Amino acid sequence: MRVVFLGTNGWYDTKTGNTICTLIESNDYFIILDAGNGIYKLDKYIKNSNKPIYLFLSHFHIDHIEGLHTLNKFNFKQGIQIYGQKGMKKILKTLINEPYTVPFEGLPFNVTLHEVTDKYHELPFLVKSKPLIHSSSCLGYRFEVDGKILTYCTDTGICDNAFELAENADLLITECSLKESSNNSEWPHLNPEDAVEIAMISGAKKLALTHFDANIYRSIDERVRIQNKMNYKFNLIVTQDNMQITI
Repeated sequence: MRVVFLGTNGWYDTKTGNTICTLIESNDYFIILDAGNGIYKLDKYIKNSNKPIYLFLSHFHIDHIEGLHTLNKFNFKQGIQIYGQKGMKKILKTLINEPYTVPFEGLPFNVTLHEVTDKYHELPFLVKSKPLIHSSSCLGYRFEVDGKILTYCTDTGICDNAFELAENADLLITECSLKESSNNSEWPHLNPEDAVEIAMISGAKKLALTHFDANIYRSIDERVRIQNKMNYKFNLIVTQDNMQITI
């Protein structure tokens, strides 16, 4: 299974990268995690393929959905299935519409919207979603595909559901918005120590940090320092745009 980090910034684009988007290529599917501006790179990796495409949205803050504005550059004949929390259809059909951008109905391929709840979802692969702790409603996901478990928890503080979703995961992808020892109870996010704690206690095999707050992490060197400082504790991957890993 290949994982490509198309966008690794939180909040806004800078020279360090685009806003959050991750592509998973399994044997039979493409799975996309969030739709920040990094999503515009999809056609570099999805070429002449009929594999179904599934996009999972964690929540509706702009840095996680703004890339939907670029969907009209693609022509995915298999279409895209978009999954998100209750209320998604109304929100996206308002934003991805005139006068803001090309509506879903005007795209050169089919888009289908699905609202999910807190449970297992039997798609062609298993997906479990759970609410996380953030300033607005946000979902974390656990995927079981190709005999692997992959967990995605972004824009969250430490919470029981993050540990549950990450239990024994082959790869935990989570955020690192804050610097070491930093916290913000009014705007919950993770710092490096929090992310490592979730991975270690949950028994995850690998941890990939993404969604680095663009106003806090202003250079790639600041991310690399986390790798150098924390890697002795865990099998840690500090992501950059266009990085690829295999699990």
